[in-house]
Amino acid sequence: MKNSIITLTLIVLSFSAFSQEQKNKANYDFGNGINFSFNEGKYQFNIYGFIKPSYIYSDEKSLNDNGQFSEVFRQFNSKNSNLFFSGRALDEKLSFKIQMDYSSTDPLVEAYIGYHFNEKINLYFGQMRVNHNNLEMGHSDDKLRFTERGMISQLFSKSGEEFGLFLETSFGDTFVVKPQFSVTSGDGKNSFGDDSRDSDKGGIKLGSRINFYPFGDFSRGNKQTTVDLEREEKLKAQIGFAFSKNFGASNSVGEGHGDFTLYDNLGDENYPDYSQLFLDLNVKYQGFSLVLEYADAHASGLNNIYIDPNGLTLLRPTEISNFLVLGDSQGLQFGYLSKNGYSLDFMFEQINPEFDLNTGSILRDSSNLGIGISKYLAGNSLKIQASAFKTNYKNRIIGLKDDELISASFLVQIAF
Repeated sequence: MKNSIITLTLIVLSFSAFSQEQKNKANYDFGNGINFSFNEGKYQFNIYGFIKPSYIYSDEKSLNDNGQFSEVFRQFNSKNSNLFFSGRALDEKLSFKIQMDYSSTDPLVEAYIGYHFNEKINLYFGQMRVNHNNLEMGHSDDKLRFTERGMISQLFSKSGEEFGLFLETSFGDTFVVKPQFSVTSGDGKNSFGDDSRDSDKGGIKLGSRINFYPFGDFSRGNKQTTVDLEREEKLKAQIGFAFSKNFGASNSVGEGHGDFTLYDNLGDENYPDYSQLFLDLNVKYQGFSLVLEYADAHASGLNNIYIDPNGLTLLRPTEISNFLVLGDSQGLQFGYLSKNGYSLDFMFEQINPEFDLNTGSILRDSSNLGIGISKYLAGNSLKIQASAFKTNYKNRIIGLKDDELISASFLVQIAF
């Protein structure tokens, strides 16, 4: 309630300022929020957001000591209730963005400032969504093809936001190349925890991504989604390569800290390095879209690591998969968006753990099959989506039936 009052106060004060300055302008654009322009456009401010009321159903079937076990889960909730504040000072070449998700117990999503050297070179500092994850994970929650992110996104990433320094640039017109680089804390969002006593763990994280557009960049409304929302008249493609290395990871995917503790022979904290590699392809043409994703994660620096502070129990090579997500995966998404706004989409993913014989491995040998139907009523600003997934987990005990998870969800998304 307190947050809502503060937000309403800011909006009222903003409109009050406009009533005093004739040269200032304000307008509302459905899906893009309220846009303010000060001093003949030299200073710009924007308030916008989106909500996604949802119904979720899942049925998990697995084996335990008493035989077959089934658990059904149903829930009505708002998957996202996001509010954005952004602004830009053109002469000073500065910008900022704050994103809050009021459906989350940890509402701060992004908070960063940017310096724009020119139209193609941008430097950002703060907490923001990184681009060195897989392609789907680099897109906002309101730009998804399905009601849920795929397993690759869920297993190899956490929130996708990290705190650090980010550089983005672009070259070319007909053949476009977009390199991106980052140096982050390696501890994910809110990387220093609730207070100063919750200190950083391990070292920094270096990340990079380079995207190639051999037939030119996507249309304006097509850049932050894998769906062909703009129905590209000519064939367009994005080929991407991303890599990151976390020097001392204490989180299963290198986006957090303190989730586990490992030691050296003196009893001091000692963590392995964690690296991720992603390759992806996104093709769009007249409503058709195709996405191919490959992910691989591995650990290094495993010498002299113990699981107890007394230095008595040495970490076995395969045992590191008990702490870190290690292995590779392949994913396929494709679909068609018709001229009247109906979209039919399919997904298939295969997950392969690095040590498939280790029963304690976080990553499990599994596959995921999904289908989605969407109705875009006003572009991506207003849409209705329904998706269903069937996930099979290979049982780690040979001869036993595989575990199975069937899930479905329905949502209405509106951006304002």
